[in-house]
Amino acid sequence: MNIIHGVETLPRLVDDALAARLRVMPAVVLTGARQTGKSTLVEKLVPGERRYRALDDFDVRDAARRDPEALLGGGDPLTLDEIQREPGLLPAVKRAIDRDRRPGRFLLTGSANLLLMRQVSESLAGRASYLTLWPMTRREQLGLGRAGRWDELLATPEAKWRDLLAAGDDAEGDWQALALRGGFPTPALELKAPADRAIWFDGYVRTYLERDLQDLASISALPDFRRLMQAACLRVGQILNQTELGRDVGLPQPTVHRWLNLLETSLSARAPAGLRREPHQAPRQIAQGFLGRYRRRAAPRRRSTLSAHLENLVLHDLIAWRDARVDRVELAYWRTTIGEEVDFVIETGGRLLPIEVKATSKPRLADYAHLRTFRQEYGRKARAGLLLHTGRAVEWLTPDVLAVPWWRVL
Repeated sequence: MNIIHGVETLPRLVDDALAARLRVMPAVVLTGARQTGKSTLVEKLVPGERRYRALDDFDVRDAARRDPEALLGGGDPLTLDEIQREPGLLPAVKRAIDRDRRPGRFLLTGSANLLLMRQVSESLAGRASYLTLWPMTRREQLGLGRAGRWDELLATPEAKWRDLLAAGDDAEGDWQALALRGGFPTPALELKAPADRAIWFDGYVRTYLERDLQDLASISALPDFRRLMQAACLRVGQILNQTELGRDVGLPQPTVHRWLNLLETSLSARAPAGLRREPHQAPRQIAQGFLGRYRRRAAPRRRSTLSAHLENLVLHDLIAWRDARVDRVELAYWRTTIGEEVDFVIETGGRLLPIEVKATSKPRLADYAHLRTFRQEYGRKARAGLLLHTGRAVEWLTPDVLAVPWWRVL
């Protein structure tokens, strides 16, 4: 399987979803962290068919404030890039849509989740469809334009899973190398040397802190925020205790809570919910944007820590897959009051698919015991469990737990 090196030629997971939404809705809002490829995607999808205005341009922002109707006027479809820089333009977009509800009139892109921004008072409810472009999945980087084989697994009876996943020419991969290069197109596909990627990530973090973050909130203590980002990244895959995190970086819990929300608003971190919650249980914090920079500083050695970083790759793939679907599925993790835990649970159609991730090539009983506990508790509602590992064997460990190499699925 060959990797296609030209970033502009690579199909993306959301290509079809974006085209479908533009055919139906007057406005489509495509959000994603900076440098995930939003501009390349919209230019590739509809080259030359739309007017393009970037709100990074001071003249365009000035026009948006002074005469938004003139900026939005005209009969051609319009793309407004980095809309979060001028959220006051959204009411004018709403008025324009109410006068003319033709599909695909407006394509708005932004580097922040508009629905989480306090400055945004207009959600374009009933007028817009929202879509998120996440950093590239492994199969996007391989030129396949898709996420992992989750749809196939959901559509296939468990008895046929082994044959399904053992077949094919899936490329065996180095998950640690994948974790270090991340999914941003430039470091993932164009920069080959680790030192070059380190330079890129350093510039990315600086731009985020000194420019993009200020669009969301006024933060003067940037060194403190940087320390919080680093500490959150080093806790990837863990149950997050905001009080402990604050104590480690010398910040009060309310500040930690507010700043973590900013990371999520800027699409730099996500945290799946739990099927069960203990008293005061916090979400599992999964950082998406900055791990390429911070992993190198604290390379994990313990097996449990290694598993957490492999879990992060799986979660990223699951989130990108889920958010590109029209028929949404629920994604969660499961944890009991005595500490039994399943890393991920896909819930759809009233059924639950439990997934455990282990950075080992030879899974042991302890590695899949909690999958069996989960199935016992949920009975017929639970499908067979999947244990993703780093070896090569696709085999049933028990009649209800299938062990699969991670690269056969992602």
